Amino acid sequence: MRVIAGKLKGRVFDSPSGHKTHPMSEKIRGALFNMLGDIEELTFFDAFAGSGAIAFEAISRGAKSAVASDVSPEAKEVMQKNAKALGIEKRVKIIRANTSGWCDNNAKAVFDIIIADPPYDNVQPQLLQKLITHIKFNGIYVLSLPPSADIALDSSCVLLAKKEYGDATLHFYRRIKT
Repeated sequence: MRVIAGKLKGRVFDSPSGHKTHPMSEKIRGALFNMLGDIEELTFFDAFAGSGAIAFEAISRGAKSAVASDVSPEAKEVMQKNAKALGIEKRVKIIRANTSGWCDNNAKAVFDIIIADPPYDNVQPQLLQKLITHIKFNGIYVLSLPPSADIALDSSCVLLAKKEYGDATLHFYRRIKT
């Protein structure tokens, strides 16, 4: 895998082995960040991070900081190795956590942008809903889901766009006050 734009453009990094993670393709990652636009000095949460590609791309493009979380010990180890090799270990906090447990134990943590790319065989709509409380008001929430997934979030988020890319669909939401 490689970083596709920004200060780290072209730098390569590893992804965890096996089939438990499904790294977001460069094409979809590029489309995602093109839709987000200028992310300079914003904070990111990369839920279900796998390789950490979203967090690394965000830092490369000027994000202030990123948290990358995955429940897999191997994913955490690979992300830590990658962050060090890329020289961004001080700007990316890598944690091994179950996303639901992380939400419960970090109730006050909020981010400008949250990207959630859950395992396609276990999307967990209630968990995706739970993540909303960690988005700043007017912040952006992006879900990467299989095209067959039908997720309905509560009225605290408004759908901005929905883009299909083969086996993935990106849903862009803005958190609003209700």
